[in-house]
Amino acid sequence: MMASTSFRILTPLLLAFCDLALADCECGYSITTPSDDGRYVFTDLLESDFVHLDIVGGAGAKAYGGYEWTPQAFNMSSEVARGPYGQAFTVQNVISNNIIDEQVYNGTGPRGGDAGLELVVGSEIENGMVPCADASTTDAHYFHGTFRAGIKVTDVPGTCSAFFWYMNDTQEIDIEFLSSEFDRSNSTFPVNLVLQSEESKNNGFDASGTGDFRKIHLPFDPTEDFHEYRIDFLPDRVLFYADAQLLAEMNGTGVPSTPGNLQLSHWSNGNAGWSQGPPKTDAATVVSYVKAYFNSSLASRHSDYAVRCKDPSAPGAVCPIPDRSPTFFFGNAPDMTPNQTTYHENIGRRTGRWRQLPLAAAIATSTWVAGL
Repeated sequence: MMASTSFRILTPLLLAFCDLALADCECGYSITTPSDDGRYVFTDLLESDFVHLDIVGGAGAKAYGGYEWTPQAFNMSSEVARGPYGQAFTVQNVISNNIIDEQVYNGTGPRGGDAGLELVVGSEIENGMVPCADASTTDAHYFHGTFRAGIKVTDVPGTCSAFFWYMNDTQEIDIEFLSSEFDRSNSTFPVNLVLQSEESKNNGFDASGTGDFRKIHLPFDPTEDFHEYRIDFLPDRVLFYADAQLLAEMNGTGVPSTPGNLQLSHWSNGNAGWSQGPPKTDAATVVSYVKAYFNSSLASRHSDYAVRCKDPSAPGAVCPIPDRSPTFFFGNAPDMTPNQTTYHENIGRRTGRWRQLPLAAAIATSTWVAGL
């Protein structure tokens, strides 16, 4: 157990030898773990407000993949999918249903249904495959961090809705909902929390036979409204939350050791032991946002951090991350995302860039510091 004053920083903290105007959060964004009151600071962010952000190329949208998210298009045979049906992930099944008014964060989108990013699983089998949906970040530099998604899960039985961190099939952190498991008659609404690892691979990719699987019954119906589901990926453990309440903590060899990407997925393959289905009608799970506060694996981001973070102990240098605040984004506030990737300018119009840092970045040295 750690004392309540413990302070862990997992990113470079050397000072840069240049003049750079200070802004809030220039040294990162922090969480405190509930089990040991340990403080963790993450240097980078990606905040995606899918209620307003069009990632699929509709009217007024930026270029394909320009907001760090890309709808996926690929097929999986029934053998690879490990079910009686294959899976056809299509761009058409990832739908941005956006509200134009950027001050409105919930309600009906122009297509009908909840505004946000729709992930649709089709009910019509095509060439032995179920139409499915997946959107992923375009980069795989997301290392340790806290990753949060606002999700309203489909109520149509026969699909798997997932929010996960992924590098490969043995380096994966999953939050998965099986709609066939929901039972309103007795208020049973489980969520499956999984670390896919070498152990699960050796168990036929059945993590339920390992120590890295938990089925937790939620105290609410995840199909009635949006709730925040969260993964804290730390060097020695992974913590899972729903609406800021800790659900489970896992450690050991199943904790990933590499950077990866983030994915939102909705699928079915008819596997009686997991997704079941396919659904009898088209099914949509909707994502309102993803908020990622993390340590990048890119050396360029380490150097940038060393330049902009002059004094991590200065007031406002590190910003606490609010718990379950669906309408709060650091990117919407002035001077709280220095040298970060955002899709907002000062008054909310969309961009996607890192501001260039001074030449001193070239001479700044980065290191990994713990226990400050």
